[in-house]
Amino acid sequence: MFELKKKNDQYHFVLKAGNSQVILSSEMYNSKAAAKNGIASVQKNCGDDKSYEKKTAKNGKFHFNVKATNGQIIGSSQMYAGESGMNNGIESVKKNAPGAEIKEVE
Repeated sequence: MFELKKKNDQYHFVLKAGNSQVILSSEMYNSKAAAKNGIASVQKNCGDDKSYEKKTAKNGKFHFNVKATNGQIIGSSQMYAGESGMNNGIESVKKNAPGAEIKEVE
């Protein structure tokens, strides 16, 4: 499920797995429509391996970004202790994002 949230005058979303764990977080958007476009972009691009940018942080932990076709980052993962956790996170996005409902939360 995507949760769409408003903070001050901006919007952002998170993608949650079936166990309610956050697997992807967005940047802040200036409007609800822009945030919904970001969700649509994740849903459109998440099946393509080229959309994932795998990264290693300075502390040795792993994370990934989902990018749109224009190269812009549309979502970022949490930090994972191991590379296998990061790869599982990517598979979870691929599985959960395409048909996920959007729930607006306060």
